[in-house]
Amino acid sequence: MRSIWNGAISFGLVSIPIKLVNATESHSVSFRQIHLEDGGRIRYRKVCELEEKEVTSAEIGKAYEEADGSMIPITDSDLASLPIPTAKTIEIVAFVPGDRIDPLQMDAAYYLSANGVPAAKPYTLLREALKRSQKVAIAKYALRGRERLGMLRVVDDVIAMHGLLWPDEIRAPEGVAPETEVKIRDAELDLADALMDTLGEVDMSSLHDDYRAAVEELIASKAEGKTPAEPAAVGGGGGKVIDLMAALESSVRAARSARGEEGKEGKEEAAEVTSLSSRRKRAPAAPKQVGGKKSVSAAKKTTKKAAARKSTATKSTATKSTATKSTATKSTSAKKAATKKAAPKKRASA
Repeated sequence: MRSIWNGAISFGLVSIPIKLVNATESHSVSFRQIHLEDGGRIRYRKVCELEEKEVTSAEIGKAYEEADGSMIPITDSDLASLPIPTAKTIEIVAFVPGDRIDPLQMDAAYYLSANGVPAAKPYTLLREALKRSQKVAIAKYALRGRERLGMLRVVDDVIAMHGLLWPDEIRAPEGVAPETEVKIRDAELDLADALMDTLGEVDMSSLHDDYRAAVEELIASKAEGKTPAEPAAVGGGGGKVIDLMAALESSVRAARSARGEEGKEGKEEAAEVTSLSSRRKRAPAAPKQVGGKKSVSAAKKTTKKAAARKSTATKSTATKSTATKSTATKSTSAKKAATKKAAPKKRASA
């Protein structure tokens, strides 16, 4: 790997010659600007405002712009002559526990490589001291025209340095937290804990940039003259949360299912969870009360009238049955009387 800075680590009276190497690299896909009409490349030219002509890099220097727009030229010699002890030195100023460093301060990362054979022993000494103390070193160094803050720690068998922002470069999180007071129930916290446990840990090396892969595939398709494939529909999510408990329960089930852990216990839990829409569908329909209490009393009156009609119909049927029985009885009595009168006449004729 190519070094970007050569200097030394100042560890008390011990000086360790080192080379600074970038520990990270960008894999993002870069684009050029073109003229849409003919596809021509758009380029930026450096032009002097006074002479209105393009100038070369050798003719360009640095300057500080005052509030009134006037320029104060600053040369590389001016900067090199500044009394900064860290101009070519990474000066260790303290050793602190690693958890004392706020991740918000983290900036670019570098590897420090021992520069030459004589540097191997003091380099190894510092590395092993950091390992045994379980601390990190706080240092100052100068790079790209300014003094910076750094943190040295051990990564495998190498000393790595993270550039740190100065404390006054970190903004206070004012006005960022929710202003409304929110109460979280224990049941919601328990479900959140269950979701965290189900998601578990991840092998960081398995994570990759899906967007970059899609962009590269798009470029390859266009280079071959093919029509890019339609993107797959992305599943729902990110909508308005109506029922937080239901959303958490569903998330736990989905995470278990994705990990193949959806067993009997998961199914039983799934049976207990009901979405709001399903609850509404199963809820018994409330009686329509047009006009409020009056409508209810009217319904009661209608019911009483129906009962009265039924009772009247029953009584009428009973009356008709009684009349029929009475008529039948009278007819039988008349027949018996006629028979008695006819009997003596027959005996006389005999």
